[in-house]
Amino acid sequence: MTRLKDVSFDFICKDMIKAGIIGGAGYTAGELIRLLINHPDVEIVFVNSSSNAGNKITDVHAGLLGETDLVFTDELPLTQIDVLFFCTAHGDTRKFIGECPLPENLKVIDLSMDFRIQGDDHDFVYGLPELNRKHIIRATRVANPGCFATAIQLGLLPLAKNLMLNHTIHVNAITGSTGAGQKPSATSHFSWRNDNISIYKPFTHQHLAEIRQSLTGLQNSFKSDIDFIPVRGNFSRGIFATMYLTCPIDIEEIRRIYQEYYEDHSFVFITDKNPDLKQVVNTNKCVIYLEKHGDKLLIISMIDNLLKGASGQAVHNMNLLFGLEETVGLRLKPSAF
Repeated sequence: MTRLKDVSFDFICKDMIKAGIIGGAGYTAGELIRLLINHPDVEIVFVNSSSNAGNKITDVHAGLLGETDLVFTDELPLTQIDVLFFCTAHGDTRKFIGECPLPENLKVIDLSMDFRIQGDDHDFVYGLPELNRKHIIRATRVANPGCFATAIQLGLLPLAKNLMLNHTIHVNAITGSTGAGQKPSATSHFSWRNDNISIYKPFTHQHLAEIRQSLTGLQNSFKSDIDFIPVRGNFSRGIFATMYLTCPIDIEEIRRIYQEYYEDHSFVFITDKNPDLKQVVNTNKCVIYLEKHGDKLLIISMIDNLLKGASGQAVHNMNLLFGLEETVGLRLKPSAF
């Protein structure tokens, strides 16, 4: 078992990490299952889905044909696992935990938005490793960040740490159709989505709250507007976020600040070449590009919404919770073509 070096952990793992998944039919669950069945230190004990109980995993996630013989179940053998992943709809995790007390030592990773905002009513740690790695390592429960929130925060965290967010932040981010989930809707239907784009929830997207929470945590003085325009893209997966703001610092110093912030993080890369989205699709990477135009700083931040924006980040958090080297099971090749 590959372990994270130079860190002290209360949990010492002697055997395979036994995992359970609640809500196993969606895109994020399919990606999570794909990652976990190929993870050298994990055994999936159950994948819970009441509507699919008794059916093979591959009946829903056909891309896993030949990879697993697992079957969906409506049972919840919580005492048989070490970590529980929630791939449930927003609101369902909080409801489940309220109605079904969990074993005291069971580690939990929630991929919904139920516990992302800090409060006195829960003990979940916000699971953005590039912001909270030290807290995640010592946590029991982790709230996985949103996909847009991940891409946008990673593009801005170094500026916040250096108290440089003092002007309105303009954000335009386009996401693939998998960001809308697997359940069909009018705006995810192929005949509507193909050769088409549209905006939704301008200035009001739900991920703004967690973005502001993180930025304020690094820069107490941050009070600027975040003008966020989310866009539905006509591709399957990935998020391509472009941000700009007033910044008087020269580009060489800005690049130094970003390189310094991310130098000990495994999945964020600063590039000096204008990037394209396929560099990150099917990976747990975030690629960031920086460019100055007069006093305006342009930031491009791009991720795979299902991996770095969801299931890959969840596995990253699991690795940290159990003292594994953080890249285990996440060395994935980009699609590229």
